[in-house]
Amino acid sequence: MALKITIAQINPTIGDINGNLQLMHDAALKAYLDGSKIVIFPELSLTGYSPGDMLDEREFIDRVNKGLATIATLSKATPGLHWVVGAPTVRTGPGKPLENSLVVMLNGKVVLQYAKQLLPTYGVFDERRYFEPGPAVAKTLMIDGVNIGFMICEDGWNDEQQDYAINPFVQIAEAAADLVISINASPSNIGKYRQRLSVFEAASRRHNLPLVYVNQIGGHDQLIYDGASFAMTPGKGLVFEAERFTSSLTNMEFSDGEFYGPDSKKLESAFPCTLEPMEFYRRQIILGLRDYARRCGFTKAVVGSSGGIDSALTLALAVEALGANNVSAITMPSRYSSPGSIKDSEELCKNLGIRLNKHPINKLVGLYVSDFEQAFGYPLIGLALENLQARIRGTILMENSNSYGNLLLTTGNKSEISVGYCTLYGDTNGGLGLIGDLYKTEVFELSRHINREARYEIIPQAIIDKAPSAELAPGQRDEDTLPPYDVLDTILKVIIEASRLSDDEKPQVEKAYTEIAASQGGKETIAKVQKMISRNEYKRRQAPPILRLRGKAFGNGRQMPIAAKYD
Repeated sequence: MALKITIAQINPTIGDINGNLQLMHDAALKAYLDGSKIVIFPELSLTGYSPGDMLDEREFIDRVNKGLATIATLSKATPGLHWVVGAPTVRTGPGKPLENSLVVMLNGKVVLQYAKQLLPTYGVFDERRYFEPGPAVAKTLMIDGVNIGFMICEDGWNDEQQDYAINPFVQIAEAAADLVISINASPSNIGKYRQRLSVFEAASRRHNLPLVYVNQIGGHDQLIYDGASFAMTPGKGLVFEAERFTSSLTNMEFSDGEFYGPDSKKLESAFPCTLEPMEFYRRQIILGLRDYARRCGFTKAVVGSSGGIDSALTLALAVEALGANNVSAITMPSRYSSPGSIKDSEELCKNLGIRLNKHPINKLVGLYVSDFEQAFGYPLIGLALENLQARIRGTILMENSNSYGNLLLTTGNKSEISVGYCTLYGDTNGGLGLIGDLYKTEVFELSRHINREARYEIIPQAIIDKAPSAELAPGQRDEDTLPPYDVLDTILKVIIEASRLSDDEKPQVEKAYTEIAASQGGKETIAKVQKMISRNEYKRRQAPPILRLRGKAFGNGRQMPIAAKYD
């Protein structure tokens, strides 16, 4: 007899117990009607991943417990269907009061409960803050003659035993499991998809274990989950993969170590759904913005349009995510703004089909300058005057956000944010940064990619071709202050990301960095960049959330002190 399985790749919302219950109920009912014997949901599917310090609130845990009781009740209406659910569960004894658990419900009862053994506490993860590791034993359950072993996300990433002493794959193999089911909340970043497949395929073959891997999708603050749930066998490797960046329900059957489709046809080796980097960035940002806006109650967004590449790309992505009717732009020219920049903003907004509002700042700048000198007896000049213009623009954008309920999207890129080439309380204002994890060279590359995919100039070529400038002083160019962006980005990738660079780009980046460091001038540039990074931690700490695209992003994945000596 074949075991009928439903993979439920859902998009839960953090803290929305009732909403997540509804998602699971809908999926389970469909699985039951399709004749499945087991429906598998992602890690912490009841609460969303990760609830963070909500887990410290007694009222929240009460709601979690009521949610689990509701699942038990709902499972009575799907007799014979096993619900595999992820949820925090209460434990007793010394240590943390909770476990990150997998609970199997059948006909109103818990028939298996497994606690995650390996709790990641690195990068964006901090599970040891809330959870106690589960006992180092396998948990298996026999369903329709198939002995199933269960694990949760990080449990499956240690088969080389480099990070933890425990290897749950070994435990499951020793328990004579026929099939592994892994529930996951595995956020995506460039290179993570291939790494994920490689790790689990190697483990499947090493232990001769077929496996089903179920991942969530969706944007959760800075993190985005791409789904890409899959099934593997030791002999064939990948035989099924769910669509990336979208919710889905998939039925399949498992018998004698093989997977079969709904048509009972044996699943053969499948090709991974790889995306080239720019398309990955595009899809990741679109999903991240859509879910962030939806979950925070925004339907519309506003962007300050400078006529430069960063604001142009931000606007193009916002329109794709939210629709042209829900995005507007504001151009705020000063005496230093070039006529070309204003014209480029107009052409961009025409291409996107969005409204461009004009709010010149010359008079406001003049009033600030005169009042400052009158109050302090000293003229407002240099950097203070440049930053004033950015702060006036930031204030205007926040006025628009407050007046119309628009989500203000900040437009800084990773290169500029890294070295503090931005104005606190000015162009850093906003509720979310779409491109803050893209280096400047990637901003240009993604802009060209969007135009290629559209087969016409969404982003005017004039914007892509012009030399980057903040236009806060006469004749100002970014490279007057910063190294050329190809040099700067190479240095930043090594300093900030290092071992977290994707396997595809690491050799090229390290080679370029070695070439830069070979000269005395290059060494001085590297030292200058390092100093700029360390001196501007205070700005990054106050910046809006940034959608995470790369292995090491600013935000909760980077924990550096502000008041520290770095040299």
